[in-house]
Amino acid sequence: MTASLVVGYTATPAGADAVALAGRLSAATGAAIEIVLVLPAEGRNALTPPNASYDEYVRGQARDWLRDAAAALPAGVAHRAHVRTAESFAEGLHSAAREFGASHIVVGAADGGRRGRHRVGSVANELLHSSDIPVVLAPAGSAEVDAPLDRVTAAIGTRPGADVLLDDAVALAAAAGVPLRLVSLVTVDLPAGVQTAAIRVVGDTHADEVLAAARAELPADVPVEVVVAEGDSIENAVAQLDWLPGEVVLVGSSRLARPRFLFLGSTAAKMLRELPVPFIVVPRTRAPEES
Repeated sequence: MTASLVVGYTATPAGADAVALAGRLSAATGAAIEIVLVLPAEGRNALTPPNASYDEYVRGQARDWLRDAAAALPAGVAHRAHVRTAESFAEGLHSAAREFGASHIVVGAADGGRRGRHRVGSVANELLHSSDIPVVLAPAGSAEVDAPLDRVTAAIGTRPGADVLLDDAVALAAAAGVPLRLVSLVTVDLPAGVQTAAIRVVGDTHADEVLAAARAELPADVPVEVVVAEGDSIENAVAQLDWLPGEVVLVGSSRLARPRFLFLGSTAAKMLRELPVPFIVVPRTRAPEES
């Protein structure tokens, strides 16, 4: 994770959460931060004539907000700030991420979410259904978390995209030098009616396979373990797992997504409702040049 992080900033608690999470990721991996504040594109309302002085006032206010955001970053974190215009906030963020060659786009939760929980707003929702760049969701209250990145968890199933997700999880854990935990979702992914004994065998086999794949890629000094998720549902299985204060979770995009693009699937959406930690959604396929 050596490429830059694009952070979608607004002068709100959600914006502060996104900046704080990006700061923690940067401190752990060395990634530079591009803080981006997106203003509505000029001429969006034909009934309102352009006003140059007002537009300059708005841009000046945006620059002030960006200075405040940058001041909240940890000392020594490489960063730049940008004011952009676009038809939508998500479009502006994605355009900036492509321009800067960013590895991830970081956004905060929608207003009104409980502390430590995710509430997907319109910007995150648009990105989660259209981006070809991994999206990082900061739960409400992330600005109050002072724990460093202390573990990377990836929810691994057997559906297409599991290999890309594993690669990204391994890369993040290696860059940060933190333990990697792989959560096998096979036992809750299997169809209803499968016998308990068969579920156990399939779950253990899958756990052994992903553990071997991760160990083959990780540096020897980065610990890795596999936990088999068990429960009557995805939500129940996730609720039974332990979570460290500075942990992040990676999940794959839905199999319904277009190649190399995100689409938040049902499994990820169910996990999102229970997770108390940051959440990274990874496209299920890579661009040819990244393969």
